Amino acid sequence: MYKEEWGEPQNQKSGTSSSVFKFQNLIRISRAFMMEVAAPTQEETIITEGKAKVIYPSANQVFYNPVQEFNRDLTCAVITEFARMQLAEKGIDFVLPGEKELQKVVVDLSDNGEDCKMSTHENTPAPAERRTVTVGEACPEGLRVLEGLAASGLRSIRFACEVPGLQSIVANDFSTSAVELIKRNIQFNGVEHLVTANYSDARMLMYNRMGRNDRFDVIDLDPYGSPAIFLDAAVQSIGEGGLLCVTCTDMAVLAGNNGETCYSKYGSMSLKSKFCHEMALRILLHSLDLRANCYQRYIVPMLSISADFYIRVFVRVFTGQAKVKMSASKQALLYNCVGCGTYHLQRMGRAVPHGNNMKYSAGTGPAIGASCEFCQQKHQVGGPIWAEPLHDKTFVQKVLDASERNPERFKTSDRIEGMLSMVTEELDIPLYYTLDSLSSAVRCNTPSLLQFRSALLHAGHKVSLSHACQNAIKTNASPSVIWDIMRCWEKLNPVKREKLSETSPAYHILGTEPRIQANFEVRQDANPKSRRMGLKRFQENPEANWGPKARAKAGGGISTSLEERRKQHQNKRKGAPEDTSFKQFVCKKYKQGSCGLGDSCRYSHSLVDSEVESQDPSATDNTPAS
Repeated sequence: MYKEEWGEPQNQKSGTSSSVFKFQNLIRISRAFMMEVAAPTQEETIITEGKAKVIYPSANQVFYNPVQEFNRDLTCAVITEFARMQLAEKGIDFVLPGEKELQKVVVDLSDNGEDCKMSTHENTPAPAERRTVTVGEACPEGLRVLEGLAASGLRSIRFACEVPGLQSIVANDFSTSAVELIKRNIQFNGVEHLVTANYSDARMLMYNRMGRNDRFDVIDLDPYGSPAIFLDAAVQSIGEGGLLCVTCTDMAVLAGNNGETCYSKYGSMSLKSKFCHEMALRILLHSLDLRANCYQRYIVPMLSISADFYIRVFVRVFTGQAKVKMSASKQALLYNCVGCGTYHLQRMGRAVPHGNNMKYSAGTGPAIGASCEFCQQKHQVGGPIWAEPLHDKTFVQKVLDASERNPERFKTSDRIEGMLSMVTEELDIPLYYTLDSLSSAVRCNTPSLLQFRSALLHAGHKVSLSHACQNAIKTNASPSVIWDIMRCWEKLNPVKREKLSETSPAYHILGTEPRIQANFEVRQDANPKSRRMGLKRFQENPEANWGPKARAKAGGGISTSLEERRKQHQNKRKGAPEDTSFKQFVCKKYKQGSCGLGDSCRYSHSLVDSEVESQDPSATDNTPAS
């Protein structure tokens, strides 16, 4: 019966025994059996995401946010390519359901001068020593994965069901109810041979795995809020060249609303600016590298993205004293003008080749004067931030190619393709300008994206978009060139200069004649490929109230204070709410004894006045009828 139901193995390579196929069948049978045993109660629901199905309590006892499905899909894609890269060196290949096999072509130049193209899969026999692993199979040489804050265990179960080449997965949480739910979900999906539930403080768990042979190959940290308290343990318990995946949702701190809090958590001062989302990525990378340096380790960013209400970075961690000495030259202080938004970077250190060695010294400066050379305003100082590339373009291209070969693998594959396509097009230059901020500084209308990009290309500079902001401009042009282009644009679209204040940035910027003549004729290469193809790069809000969800509670539900704040601030800009019960404060005249409303006084008289007007005119005074 099982042979007929599950089918015979297809295209088995030489050297692979039928026991692997039987083992996979037993896993599938066990999974089907467990789904019948661990049925959810009436107060629970089943959530299906990817290949996993998890039981989720209706109350808010365990955290879950459906909007972060893109985060989980992207993580599965990244870990898959990382595992493929790691296991290929050990002679192990992958089999992913639905993935089109990559056809490599070898060109043979024959004697008659004609090119003979041969497919390597048809003419080159597979080495006998190589073997294949499939999804759901425990690989002894595979990756050891830790999900430090697993909640319902959805992410770990998805790894087990969708990512091949894994040896073991530890789904950890510091909540007893969450761990019990993880155990149920592991049985519900039949992945006990790969996933283990663990109850522990994530930091202590990682500190106990610092031994060279005990470290994890992949660590995933997706906490509620800031991951700062887990980073020190993470950089010590990740294996050599291992992959560290970190999510931050405390964007108010990283984006400049609370710079002092950002410094206390990440060792960097954040600034409120147009490039705040990319700066948030660079602050997190700086913090990771700084903590790794304490243990003679350093990071290599593989992929760093800003999406929705969070940022997500994938970095590899290596050990090397000589490389650690380079870290100071990879960090930079940031000077941002409060008037026009011009920014400058000042490297913290210098590394200069000296024969066969490197000579290290402190950075030189300052990079700017006491005031902005363009608008005469002051500068804010931020950072230090990571000033090196955010991505490994070669690795990102591998993830993108794999997604294109298997477009049905993830529900958010179209967004993954659009996001990674933009990443591959980005210049490796820190931060960016935005068209609206440049136009606002000179008080003129905004040029189109293609016009401004064409002007930079005509001037001989490189330019790209940014995945972190829809109207961003990343370029290697100096700020003086950028403002010269805006001056030329203002001449074509003049502003009323007589209305400009002498202290405004626009007055000083437009008071200088441009040194170049900008050409705004649209070039064909000004429109990037991802934009021409119409890829999903910046999606609309996926659902109502789609932002960060409330923190999970032991007894379930949302805290009363949070419910009250939501009710008080809901639609506050659309007029006064119908429920005015919170207006219980008396006015200033009442305290002085001169309020005509007497004991019915409230801070806002609008409600009382409307009630009085609706009554009989003879009863408009507040004196009760005799």
